[in-house]
Amino acid sequence: MRTYPMLMTSSALVLLCIHAAAQTPDSAQRFFRKAQEKFAQGDLPSAAEDFSRAIEISSRLDSPKKNEGSSATAPFGLTAVAATQDIRVINPFTAKAYAGRGVVKFQQHFLDDAMADFNAALRIDPRLAAAYVNRGVIYRIKDDLKAAGADFDRAIWIDSKMFQAYTNRADVRLEKDDVDGALKDLERALSLKPSSAEAHSLLGFALLAKNDSDQAIASFNHAMQLNPQLASAYHGRGNANFRRAAFADAITDFTRALELNPELAFVYMNRGLTLMMTGEETRAQEDFDKCLELKPDLKPELAKRMELAKELRQPK
Repeated sequence: MRTYPMLMTSSALVLLCIHAAAQTPDSAQRFFRKAQEKFAQGDLPSAAEDFSRAIEISSRLDSPKKNEGSSATAPFGLTAVAATQDIRVINPFTAKAYAGRGVVKFQQHFLDDAMADFNAALRIDPRLAAAYVNRGVIYRIKDDLKAAGADFDRAIWIDSKMFQAYTNRADVRLEKDDVDGALKDLERALSLKPSSAEAHSLLGFALLAKNDSDQAIASFNHAMQLNPQLASAYHGRGNANFRRAAFADAITDFTRALELNPELAFVYMNRGLTLMMTGEETRAQEDFDKCLELKPDLKPELAKRMELAKELRQPK
């Protein structure tokens, strides 16, 4: 069971830049650019609408029918992505428009709609690495680790310099307890983008899994320097402080993580456990209640950890 929050933020997704073939209508390109601008401004409904217009102008959908003539000619079946309908397009620009709209739908928390758009993008352009990364993020949220890992593998096979694929695959490998594999991915990710706060935070969790609390704290501190608003870094440092029995520091870190993101069920659980260790039963129970409100399926894990905390709790 994981002890750290998933990095399912906008930074986990890959945003695409416009790159159109000569035959792409100018109007489709304009709508694509407008969609990107509105996305950056936080106007998600308008961004989705403009991406839709770019899709409509640059493509047409046939009625559903069996996809014929596809065959896998590269690893992972890159030319044989499953489809429920054929999509005929003027050029691969349309795939990027679908992928762009998928990112918007993801940010709107419409995960199934986002998945459909990423699938559409990959039916048009099976070598669009960014769409594999983004679809893999959704599989990860849905706890389908096998599918998520396969999509990150595909993205890396297509584009070995896409650092988001390495950080997301490292997250999956940590969940599978493949710490060495995660460390290799993070080493590669940081070689591509040393300034990634998310990668440094994930590195901290991997080092915690190696029982290296001091180096883990150094990684979390570095992540905070790069991005003081990164909740996962505070959560991770809180875990490290808990292991060192620095309970007051751990509570401070967990509290800061929840100020930045109040939807992190695991942080409520870990802060509650820390409060138990200091004898603050009432506050601890409030955190446990909030944890289960956000994620009810954590109840068995929480019960197990509460029993362990009771055994370890220091005498008053």
